[in-house]
Order: sequence, then structure tokens, then C-alpha cells
Amino acid sequence: MPRASRRRGDAARRHADTVRFVLFEARPAGLLFHQLVRASDLSPSQVRSGLAALKDEAASKGWPPLIWTRTDGYQLGAERAALEAYERAVVSEKLTEFRRFITGTVAPHAAAHPGDKWVRHIVAQLNSIESTLDLIATA
Repeated sequence: MPRASRRRGDAARRHADTVRFVLFEARPAGLLFHQLVRASDLSPSQVRSGLAALKDEAASKGWPPLIWTRTDGYQLGAERAALEAYERAVVSEKLTEFRRFITGTVAPHAAAHPGDKWVRHIVAQLNSIESTLDLIATA
């Protein structure tokens, strides 16, 4: 089954509730993954499932967002500066991922099949995405 279906299951929701409770108890500090596993008394797999479900649930219910930083770990309801830093880091990561995909896969495909309609379409769309992410990352 696709991963998304496990995020919506009863077990994933229970794990999300546990993870949310533990993170609220730790506020304003965050918890590193191993600390979250220990504090929640869940297995690493259950914590991962709970984190994924919690992200989905938080978004759908308008709860504070869940972020992760290398120094503080997972946090709920971080301050504005931490949220912005996290968003910039994610956008920068995705920009790098897109650039590698374009240069490593799409560009060689386009060079090998320059008249292919699909290749022209995907090149145009990915260049647009790259440009947008670049604007956001440097803003």
C-alpha cells in the first residue's frame, strides 16, 4: 500500500497524538528523533508514522506547524524566525533536488530526443519551477 494510506490509519493517528502530546510537553524546546522515541515510548517506525500523520493532521486542523532543525530537533509552534528559517531550508533543498534532476535526467533526455513533445513540455515546466524556487530561496 502507498505510504499515504498508513498515515491516515487509526494506528498512525494514535501515534500522531502521542507524538503531539510529547512535543507539547517539551515546548518551547524541541526533541531530537532519539529523544522523541524515548519520551514517547514508541518504536522508531511508529514515531516516523506518527510524525507523518501529525504533519497531515496539523495542516488539516489549522494547528501550529511541525518543523525540524538539526540543533533543536522536532518542534511544534515555533516562533516566526524559526519557521522562516525552516521554510528557506526546505525550499533550498528542493531547489537543489530539482536542479540535479534537470541536469542529471531531463537535460540528457532532451539532448537525446530534442523533438519529443513530452521533453519540451517537462523542460519548460521544470525551468519554471526552478525559477520560482530560486526566487523564493533568495528572497
